[in-house]
Amino acid sequence: MVKELSKVSLIDAFNIERKAPKIASISDYEIFPDKKLLDSLRTTIVERLIDKEIPEDKVLNEFINEEVETAIEGYDLTNLERSHLFNLIDNEINGYGPLTELLEDKNITEIMVNNPDEIYIEIDGQLIKDESVSFINDEHIVRTIERLIEPLGRTIDAANPMVDSRLLDGSRINAVIPPLSTKGPVITIRKFKETMTGVEDLIRIGSLTPYMARFLEAAVKGKLNIIVCGGTGSGKTTLLNILGRFISSQERIITIEDAAELHLHQEHVISLETRVTNYDSDSEVTIRDLVRNSLRMRPDRIIVGEVRGKEAFDMLQAMNTGHDGSLTTLHANGASDALNRLETMVLMSGLDIPIKAIREYITSAIDLVVNIERMNDGKRKITSISEIDGFEEDHIKLKEIFKFNQKGLTENGEVDGEFILYKTTPKVYKKMVSHGINSIDDIFKK
Repeated sequence: MVKELSKVSLIDAFNIERKAPKIASISDYEIFPDKKLLDSLRTTIVERLIDKEIPEDKVLNEFINEEVETAIEGYDLTNLERSHLFNLIDNEINGYGPLTELLEDKNITEIMVNNPDEIYIEIDGQLIKDESVSFINDEHIVRTIERLIEPLGRTIDAANPMVDSRLLDGSRINAVIPPLSTKGPVITIRKFKETMTGVEDLIRIGSLTPYMARFLEAAVKGKLNIIVCGGTGSGKTTLLNILGRFISSQERIITIEDAAELHLHQEHVISLETRVTNYDSDSEVTIRDLVRNSLRMRPDRIIVGEVRGKEAFDMLQAMNTGHDGSLTTLHANGASDALNRLETMVLMSGLDIPIKAIREYITSAIDLVVNIERMNDGKRKITSISEIDGFEEDHIKLKEIFKFNQKGLTENGEVDGEFILYKTTPKVYKKMVSHGINSIDDIFKK
């Protein structure tokens, strides 16, 4: 009686026995003189195990060990090389293949797989090609994607060649396979960073000053409507998450996202997530659908993870109809660009509204625009906090309250600059005071 060691059973197998201690980190791979040999052995073992049949009386992990020993017979491997090879197979069986240790490394904030031999990681804002990691082939990448998204109830194949979701730890995964990706399967994972949970962390790494932190806390507690804008990977969601934690625990908060990345600690939080069409013919539920529905859920605050389309009008409508203190992010290259994009998104809603009326609507809805950037040295900084200051020649006026002025780069390649606080008391200060906020009186009453 035999049973097949299929792809599924390979993934779900027990821990294999290691013949030597596990290496300390994936960077130790660099010490191996013959990387191609270890990659070749890894390929041989994995492919043999996938198609192998094992006797019923065999314990799976013992059988795997026997297969590994057979595959490496005749090769003069050191204990460290043997240990690393067993570790690679263990990662295939119990982890996420070559990505296992990258996902476990807390210093890595992003993982990008472009092809089997081209894997990039982000550490401290810098992109680095990781030469120590590789896949066997495109099918190996697809198997890893399937393993990653299986617990999420998602699938990927030629009929559904794209997945955008979140892993169980809160990290964001985007995967694209042919025919959408012409060069083969591609994986992008933006990891959830547990260490970046409070505004003190942003101060510590130089993203903003204590004055700016106190101002933003007062703005959230004072129920200002805030847009956080910035480019890809600038830290918009991280900042939004931190701002959301300033909301009182007595308020009812509705969060709306494509993939739930916000992690608020208040008790009264309702998290809504969009849904794409799937095999079961479940209808699509968009951000706009959820924003509209949230208005019927008696929210004190509405937080939209990212506004990128027709839902912009519904978000503005909520802000203009008593839902003060709403927060959202928007992909843009600055505060002015964010407002221009917002205008375009409202026009996308299909409503026949004059552009001047749209701008008036935006002016009455939005209080603050916070711009965050990833600088040349990879560090994130809040480069501008601006308030909406009415109209000027049919254009929305912005007035900066705080600004980061970059002077250049240091000898070490780090951004050199300073944060500036403008002396004029902002108009939004009165709105904060009307909500009983006096924690920033010393900043603007000197």
